Amino acid sequence: MSLDTLLANTGAWFVAALPDHGILSLVAIAFIAGLARGFSGFGAALIFIPLGGAIIGPKLISPVLLVIDGLATLGMIPPAWRSANRHEVFTMAAGAVLGVPAGTAALALVDPLTLRWAITAIAICLLALLVSGWRYHGEPRTSLTSMTGLVAGLFSGAAQLGGPPVVAYWLGGKTNFARVRANVILYFAISTCFSVVSYYFGGLFVQAVFALTIVILPSYAIGLYVGSKLFGLGKESTFRTICYLLIAASAIMGMPALDGILR
Repeated sequence: MSLDTLLANTGAWFVAALPDHGILSLVAIAFIAGLARGFSGFGAALIFIPLGGAIIGPKLISPVLLVIDGLATLGMIPPAWRSANRHEVFTMAAGAVLGVPAGTAALALVDPLTLRWAITAIAICLLALLVSGWRYHGEPRTSLTSMTGLVAGLFSGAAQLGGPPVVAYWLGGKTNFARVRANVILYFAISTCFSVVSYYFGGLFVQAVFALTIVILPSYAIGLYVGSKLFGLGKESTFRTICYLLIAASAIMGMPALDGILR
């Protein structure tokens, strides 16, 4: 096969694999989600999943976010490894071993419309948890840490929404925000590995996932880079408020009842 033929076949595959609508919206949403993730260490899914799911459906948008976030955050792992409390991170990841496959099964088997409503409800509840200011203020315990990982893994497997339970648990202690951010980044690096295996055996890595990754990854990576630079420069409370507003808007606009707005 000649090079021209190979390129033509590759181009034809790429075009055929992409959805026929919403690409520009997904690129813009990915940038905003990456901005939030780069600054705080979490929040991308709470923005990207409800909005992206309204455009191309939850069974496609969740593996897309898994791939682009896993690739784009590779550079954040070494500093997180040095700064994180690795014992607590690994304890929480142990719980995710069970939670991620259960969530993946829900993503693969539940009706897409039902799943979208569930994702919207979960996103709103998790946002309410974060905005309320409630944090776990007790001493970290192995059983509670692993149980938090189980719940976070369940949400991650179903919709990549595992951040808020983890953050609510770790922010309540005496650990500063920089250490919490490192913990979150390292935890999700590990849980991403679990999700990749689980999604693969769940048959969720279809061709459209990789075609969309090629299109969306640059925008997400730029947002991630800008957000990382803002960390330490911007006022934490201000940026966190902006993230909360974006998450709320994403949850509302991602409701199935509002289909058509983003397309």
